[in-house]
Amino acid sequence: MIASLMAQLADTPELLPLARVSLTYLWRHGKLPDLRAPTTFTELVQHRKLNDRDPRLPMLADKVAVKAHVADRLGGEWVIPTLWHGTRLPDAPQWPAPFVVKSRHGCNQNAFVLDDDIDWPAIRRASRRWMGTRYGGWLDEWLYGAIPRGLLVEPFVGEAGRLPLDYKLYVFGGRVEYIQVHLDRAGAHRWVLFDRDWARVSTPTGDDPAPPVSLSAMIAAAETLGEDIDFVRADFYEIAGRPMFGELTFYPGSGLDPFDPPALDARIGASWLRVRPAPAPASADWGDGVPSAI
Repeated sequence: MIASLMAQLADTPELLPLARVSLTYLWRHGKLPDLRAPTTFTELVQHRKLNDRDPRLPMLADKVAVKAHVADRLGGEWVIPTLWHGTRLPDAPQWPAPFVVKSRHGCNQNAFVLDDDIDWPAIRRASRRWMGTRYGGWLDEWLYGAIPRGLLVEPFVGEAGRLPLDYKLYVFGGRVEYIQVHLDRAGAHRWVLFDRDWARVSTPTGDDPAPPVSLSAMIAAAETLGEDIDFVRADFYEIAGRPMFGELTFYPGSGLDPFDPPALDARIGASWLRVRPAPAPASADWGDGVPSAI
């Protein structure tokens, strides 16, 4: 199948993004995505990567620029302060620990400084790698390439040196349908998926966490931020009972993380399709050259 697909693409370089998306999906899910008529959530993420060029998305995914947008929509108390942002970290840290160093233009590019016993040169080297990389390029995650490359420093919002729980709210057309909770990110990391009423829908992998005290406020905030977007994932923390905004994500897991049970993929995809019932063809340039394997 792969050899046949690559042979068909040999003379059509404009279809290389389609090939990359299809083959990475095959690698993670064991099958090619249906990009003509996507129905599952993970297929719809691939379709978005290839086609959605909404000019709002880069700003909303920019970890620096989005804060003003969130403060305007929700209020400044929802926003974690920015201690510094720029393109090159100073020779020595200028902020009291604990704090977090992040890239503004990518995901999973961060360093947690919990005390003064740190290898600052190693963090500076890592930050230079982040600055030298066009994040999301090989996964065809278009919007990250449209965000200015940069770095930011924020105060660490965990308690007693522990990373806070991540509450990731899946918002479809302005309505939260699912809430993904990430637990023990620094150790035996696992996540649990609930519906908006806190009924677990994913396969159990341990005890279910209790809902956050501020769940209703998180849901209302996520729906405000996502009210004019077909799908966005809005991430929050709860610190001492108070909800705090984390970030907005448009390609969760790049659509490559399987769901457990697998039927959840179609169930969540149906929520997305209800607010965009007729996706456009996966590429205006496909014509008669669509690889038959897809």
